[in-house]
Amino acid sequence: MSLSIGKRILLGFVAITVVIVAMGFYAIGQIGAVREATDAIVARDLSVARQLDDLANKARDMGLYRRNAVIAVLARETDAQAVNRSLDNWRNAAGEADALLASLVRASNGYAESAFTPGRAAIWKRLALGAADTASLFRQLRTASEAQVAAIAARDAAAIEARNPDINSIQESVLRGIEQNRNVLDEGIATGQRTVQGIYEASRLSILGTLAACALLSILVTILISRAVVRPLERVMGFVERVGSGDLSGELPAQGGDEIARLSRTLNQMVGGLAELARTNRAATADLNAAAAEIRASAQEQAASVEEQFAAVQETAATVDEITHSGAQISKRAGEVIATAQATAQTSRQGLRAVADTAKAMDAIREQAEAVAGNIVALSEKTQVIGDIIETVNDISERTHLLALNAAIEAAAAGEGGRSFAVVAAEMKQLADQAKAATVQVRGILGEIQRGINTSVMLTEEAVKRAATGKARSDTTHRTIEEISARVEENVQTFQQIVASTNQQQLGIEQVMGALQNIRQASQQTAAGTREVEAASANLTELAQALMALAERYRH
Repeated sequence: MSLSIGKRILLGFVAITVVIVAMGFYAIGQIGAVREATDAIVARDLSVARQLDDLANKARDMGLYRRNAVIAVLARETDAQAVNRSLDNWRNAAGEADALLASLVRASNGYAESAFTPGRAAIWKRLALGAADTASLFRQLRTASEAQVAAIAARDAAAIEARNPDINSIQESVLRGIEQNRNVLDEGIATGQRTVQGIYEASRLSILGTLAACALLSILVTILISRAVVRPLERVMGFVERVGSGDLSGELPAQGGDEIARLSRTLNQMVGGLAELARTNRAATADLNAAAAEIRASAQEQAASVEEQFAAVQETAATVDEITHSGAQISKRAGEVIATAQATAQTSRQGLRAVADTAKAMDAIREQAEAVAGNIVALSEKTQVIGDIIETVNDISERTHLLALNAAIEAAAAGEGGRSFAVVAAEMKQLADQAKAATVQVRGILGEIQRGINTSVMLTEEAVKRAATGKARSDTTHRTIEEISARVEENVQTFQQIVASTNQQQLGIEQVMGALQNIRQASQQTAAGTREVEAASANLTELAQALMALAERYRH
């Protein structure tokens, strides 16, 4: 079963993609292994290093607390609490040191069993043995120290002094053991670093190997695709170039079911058709050349006849065109006159409406002027009534003045008893004088109002007369405009009849002109067609010659 080109290319890319994905997962796994080993080594080594540091610190603290208690006893200090506090601190430090040693031994044994490499396992075993030796020394140190602590509690200076050399020697041994364990741990750290470096190098080499395999696979897929696609395409391109140069005698191998095989079969069919077409074309070209010569001769004769007919139609069309132009100008001028007359009639109608509005306005003005005159007369009558009232007020003020004068005389006659009455009389006199002055002022103002009213009455009567005169003139203007409007309407109707007749004449001329245009266009089209036929016959002759040359080019 043969695969298509697309499936072959797809299969190659799928293979490369699978290898790349597998390489990616493998690289991720290797990176995870390196990280896991690094984390485990770092976590274990740091934990043990901290335990060793804490153990060394506790051992030094025990020595410090013990020495403080010894010094206090030997110095004959009486502070028992300070001594007891130092002893308690020593016991606490000793208990913590025991716990650290036990934890260190357990951790070392456990790490030895789960080590990544034999070298790391050996280091952890050495560290476990060293921790056990240190624990044994620490037990000796604690036993000796507890005996000295008992002597300290009993304040036995001689026993205390006797224990010091052994205790100091054992303590130095413990510290040396811790330092040796630390050196072993440093060796383990170096071994762990080498282990991680080895895992990293192995991962790097394996990834590089996988990349090389992927590159080789890509090259192999490229070579296979080239053999399956490029070489057959080169054969097809060579065949197409030979066909393009005129060689129709060859044939492509068309075995298989891929795209190139189908293309080869299609090209073989096409080349066979081209060969048959070349044979048929050579026979038809000779016939086409003879027919083209006959068509060209006939077209030249017809072209001469059409040119004569076209010249006659051109002269007739020019004459009718002049008549059409004159009729169009007449119709245009008549239309302009009608438009002017219609505008004049419209203006006359607007003038009639304006005159009617003016007459109504004159009537309204006259009515308003008459109403104003009536109001002014009524106002004049009211001012006369006000004058009578003012006369009455003036008379009252004069009487009040006389009354105040009499009251003043009576008050003067009364002496001291009429003094208050005299004050009232003076106020009444002053009030009477003010009222009299006000009446005089009001009388003057009323006189001015009366004179203004009389003037307004005369002006209003004059306005009424002028409004009546304007109304009469407006009526005369209205009648005149009506006569003008009627005459303008008659003129508009007359010009419309003229325009209608002109338009009918113009339509007839335009129909004649249209017929001539059709004849001229037909003549032009006939002439153009004749020229096209002549050109086509010439082209056919050239085409026949070109086809003959082209047919001679192909070999079969």
